[in-house]
Amino acid sequence: MSDPLAAFGAPVLAARIRAQPEDFRVEELDGFEASGEGEHLLLTVEKRGMNTGFVAREIARWAGVPEHAVGYAGLKDRHAVTLQRFSVHLPGREAPEVAALEHDGLRVLAQDRHRRKLPRGALAGNCFVLVLREVAGARDAIEARLAQVTARGVPNAFGEQRFGHGGGNVGKALAMFGGRRVGREQRSLLLSAARSVLFNRVLAARVAAGSWDAGLEGEVWMLSGSRSVFGPEPCSEALAQRLAAFDIHPSGPLWGRGGLRSEGACRELELAALSDHESLALREGLERAGLEQERRALRLRAEDLSWDWPDAASLRLSFSLPPGSYATAVLAQLGRVEDAAVGADS
Repeated sequence: MSDPLAAFGAPVLAARIRAQPEDFRVEELDGFEASGEGEHLLLTVEKRGMNTGFVAREIARWAGVPEHAVGYAGLKDRHAVTLQRFSVHLPGREAPEVAALEHDGLRVLAQDRHRRKLPRGALAGNCFVLVLREVAGARDAIEARLAQVTARGVPNAFGEQRFGHGGGNVGKALAMFGGRRVGREQRSLLLSAARSVLFNRVLAARVAAGSWDAGLEGEVWMLSGSRSVFGPEPCSEALAQRLAAFDIHPSGPLWGRGGLRSEGACRELELAALSDHESLALREGLERAGLEQERRALRLRAEDLSWDWPDAASLRLSFSLPPGSYATAVLAQLGRVEDAAVGADS
């Protein structure tokens, strides 16, 4: 079965990712500079083979504070080497020696004082260096596809990790909407999964229509690098130039209460893509849960995309993405990339 989110035709490669943590390197791009003073200590750490929650607990234990006193901007996978910041609330006292926190797989690269706790989402993006191994495919075709990705971007799909093992979070969300009781943290996870799968269905319909990176009648536009939207507004010559420059993107719905902002052909496509029984149940559940209609860009640009071949069967990719987007959205446009970490203990 073909991938409904494949925007450039047939796959050009098959490969494996994350055969080892070093094959998936992620560095957070800081959203602000430390103030240099205040009750919070900002720690920039490099972690290998550890998820963000585990490191937050390690920092809390090291500092002798409750876990809620530790902040971080984003969740990072265990099966990777990642650089990210954490904050720890230490009013009126110095931090212990960092040597007591560091161990195999965890290093502190920098520390500074700041006035506030590091909130979720307080980052400018993420920089990735990915190594695909056991690459099968013609090099010329792979590089031509990468040139297409550079020129046009990729569909801004939510990654499979949003939906849980085997996509099970969508079924769990339906059960929750049907009355099954869940904890607060799981509820948030399931609401997110429900919203994300609906967005991906609209995105797949736009890919099928060839309009994921173009404007439709009644389009709502999103400014690059922000969540600000405007429109509906027809695609004028001025907007077409901004679209080509990646200054704006067409958008799709993150479902919730209230009417769709889109109109005309755009609105008709969105409603048609979400008219099946399961989508209607997810829409109703999200509305009852109190979420409001929002929008998300349909197109994603891999900034500063570059590549090289460490050996004949290995491809190294480097690029940066804005917050809330997924490196897997880029990989999916190349072909079938098997994640060696799937199924590993988390």
